[in-house]
Amino acid sequence: MDMKPVTTMKRVRLELARDAEHPSGSRAHGYDFIAPIDDSGHIVPEDWKLVRDRCRVKRFWAGEPDEVGHIIRKPGGSWAFHYDIHGHAEHDEAGYRFADHVFKTGEYVSIKEHDGVLRTFKVMSVMDVD
Repeated sequence: MDMKPVTTMKRVRLELARDAEHPSGSRAHGYDFIAPIDDSGHIVPEDWKLVRDRCRVKRFWAGEPDEVGHIIRKPGGSWAFHYDIHGHAEHDEAGYRFADHVFKTGEYVSIKEHDGVLRTFKVMSVMDVD
């Protein structure tokens, strides 16, 4: 029997919030990912375990090739983006307190990127995935 998550799979688009280099933010820098997200906007770990192969991420960054990978759970329960091209944990990008953050349009989340910089992103959209 194929196990299905209880929560709905959602596609979340994050775009760079304003910072020193991008005072108005940037639509050309961000992430697009799919994960089981409940009605309150949280990633559901129990459902992620059932569909982890479908929990994909694409990092888009102006002037750089897109990077594609998976959402992974680290020891201790934190979430990270793991990119297939790198294959090494030192290239993973950690979501800062992703377990606590709400993924709803207009909210903000932070990601410690593989260059070691913690950047803030705005949730631009959250849509159901079939």
